[in-house]
Amino acid sequence: MPDSPPLNDSPGDDPRDEPVEDPLGQRLLAAAAEEFAARGYGGARVAEIARRAGVTTGAIYSRYRGKADLLAAALQDATAGEFDELFADHRFEGRTEDILVLAGGHLIDWSELDETARSLSGMLLESFAAARHEPEVRDILRSGLGARRRRLAEILDTAKDVGGIDPALDTDAIVTLYHAVSLGFLLLEAVDYPLPVGDRWEELIGRLVGAVAAER
Repeated sequence: MPDSPPLNDSPGDDPRDEPVEDPLGQRLLAAAAEEFAARGYGGARVAEIARRAGVTTGAIYSRYRGKADLLAAALQDATAGEFDELFADHRFEGRTEDILVLAGGHLIDWSELDETARSLSGMLLESFAAARHEPEVRDILRSGLGARRRRLAEILDTAKDVGGIDPALDTDAIVTLYHAVSLGFLLLEAVDYPLPVGDRWEELIGRLVGAVAAER
């Protein structure tokens, strides 16, 4: 695989991108993630989210219009730094296509998730189940996947521009494959399905990424 020029700047380098401290907001979103993961969208109650966060329902309704609005915010908060974390990974060597290897490798890490990450996993799973019957939830997930698609497409197109990925390959097709694999892992984790050994999985991902590299 040809070496791509290093990326000098990763997302989040601009001081203006630094998150504003909001302890109450973070408590509300963490409580919402726990409630949605535990009870699903249909069974979740705003009053229970308030109890988990140690506030009144008024504190929630002063910020969010209702349960759907709170779910959208919780999902956005939980996934906002997904690709930024990959750029910060110590294994990132500066080539755009490295992000694909890291993203694929991280899928095998479910067994080491902390409780916060497990809440996100459960919330996503319950949200997809609810999306079959709840148009609001379906719209929230479609919007979130669309934002994720655009972010990953930017990374892929950059890799194409510098020779890391074959420009003849369709960007949307690669993004769809990534979504299919990552969401498939979500289902496997839900039933505690045995996963391959980490280094063997990473070897496979490395070969797949190598297969989409531009010809020398």
